[in-house]
Amino acid sequence: MAEVRIEALAAHEGQEVTLRGWVYNYRSSGKIQFVILRDGTGLCQVVLVKGQVPDGVFESARRLTQESAVEVTGTVRADARAPGGFELAARDLTVIHLAEQDYPITLKEHGVEFLLDHRHLWLRTPRQVAILRIRHEITRAIREFLDGRGFVCTESPILMGTAAEGTTTLFQTQYVSGEPAFLSQSGQLYVEATAAALGKVYTFGPTFRAEKSKTRRHLIEFWMVEPEMAFCTHEENMKLQEELVTHVVESVLRNRQRELETIGRDLEPLKRVQPPFYRLTYEEALEVLREEHARTPDAEWEPVPWGEDFGAPHEATLSRRFDRPVFIERYPAKVKAFYMQPDPDRPELVLNDDLLAPEGYGEIIGGSQRIHDLEVLKQRIREHNLPEDAYQWYIDLRRFGSVPHSGFGLGIERLVAWICGLEHVRETIPFPRLLNRLYP
Repeated sequence: MAEVRIEALAAHEGQEVTLRGWVYNYRSSGKIQFVILRDGTGLCQVVLVKGQVPDGVFESARRLTQESAVEVTGTVRADARAPGGFELAARDLTVIHLAEQDYPITLKEHGVEFLLDHRHLWLRTPRQVAILRIRHEITRAIREFLDGRGFVCTESPILMGTAAEGTTTLFQTQYVSGEPAFLSQSGQLYVEATAAALGKVYTFGPTFRAEKSKTRRHLIEFWMVEPEMAFCTHEENMKLQEELVTHVVESVLRNRQRELETIGRDLEPLKRVQPPFYRLTYEEALEVLREEHARTPDAEWEPVPWGEDFGAPHEATLSRRFDRPVFIERYPAKVKAFYMQPDPDRPELVLNDDLLAPEGYGEIIGGSQRIHDLEVLKQRIREHNLPEDAYQWYIDLRRFGSVPHSGFGLGIERLVAWICGLEHVRETIPFPRLLNRLYP
C-alpha cells in the first residue's frame, strides 16, 4: 500500500493509499462524515461511511477537532466537487493527536494583527501555504538560473565591521573582542572580493536594515540574492537582471499555477513579463513624474527636484505606466552608494539601475557597475565621510588586479509580493520582522 501526499493523488486513482495530515475542516450528516485533510501539498476530502469502516473508527472520527493529526487509509476516487478533484473513500482512520478545541484561527475572517500574533498557526492556511510554495519556487528558480550560468554560491558574513550602504540603518552589537560589530545590510562588498577569485559569484542570505519605516514594502529582516561579476559592464549587468527575472516568472507560471490560482492572482500581467524591459534614465523618469502629477494634481506625492532620490509613491507611479518591469538608470551620484562607477560622459551620474516591478510594486532590484579605479574609490569614501581604515581591505581589491565589475541585489520578499500580487510583504516570509513586531 502506497503512502502518498495529496498532490500526487491523481496518479493513484482507484488505488488504496495512506494519507497523513491534519484536519482542516469537519462536517457530518449522520451516517457519513466528511473530513477535509491538509498535508502541506493540498487539501483532500476524506469520506467515512458508517458500516464501511469499523464502528470504533467511525466514533473516534466524531471527536476530531480542527488541526487534529490523523492517518487515513482508503481508495482514491475522482470527484469534481472535491478539493483537488479527488477524494478518499476511507476504510480506516487513526488519530495521531487530538488537538485542543480552542484552536484560535477558525474558518472565519480575522484581523491582520490577530493573525500576525498567531503567525505560527496562520501559516497553516491554504493561502499562506500557497505563498510559501511560490516563494520556494522563486528561490529555486533563482539558484537554477545562476548555477546554470556558471555562478558560484559563496557566503558573506552576517556580522560585519563596516557598513555597506551607510551608517544610519545599522544594527550594532559588540563583538567578542569588545569592538563594535554590525548585522549585515548587504553581502555585496564581500562578493566583490569572491568575484575577483571566482569570476562570477552570488550570495544568498538574510540582511538587516534598522529603518523606521512602516510601508507595505519594508521589513527589518529580509533575504537578498546578490550576484557579482568580474569583467562585467553596466549594460551586461542589466541584461542579466532582465533574463533572471523573466526566468523566475516563467518558472512560477509553469510550476505553481495551482498556487497562483489559490491566492487569486491574475496571471495575465505575469504572462507579459518578457524581454526587453522598458528603460528610462533618471532624468526621463523625472519628466514622467511631472507629467503624471500634472494629470493628477491632487495626488498624495510631489515630484522630486533633480538630485533627490525617488520614494515609494514615485516608484509605484512610474511602474504603473508600464506593463512590464522598467529599468530606471543613471541616478545622481550624490543619492547613491559610494562604490558606484561614475558615468564617463557625465561624472555627476553613476552607472546604476533600479528595476521596478509593474502594477505599482516598485523597486525589486538595485544594481550598478562598481568603481574599479583606486583613486576614484578613495575619493568617494572621503566624500561620504566613511573611515578609510575600516575599508582598507575593500580598497585592496582596487590595488591588486582591479577590473570593471558589476552586480546587483534582488530582494526576495518584494519579488514574492509582486509575483503573488500581495498588498504587503508581511505575508512573503514565514515570520516577518516589522517596525513594531518581534513576535512570534
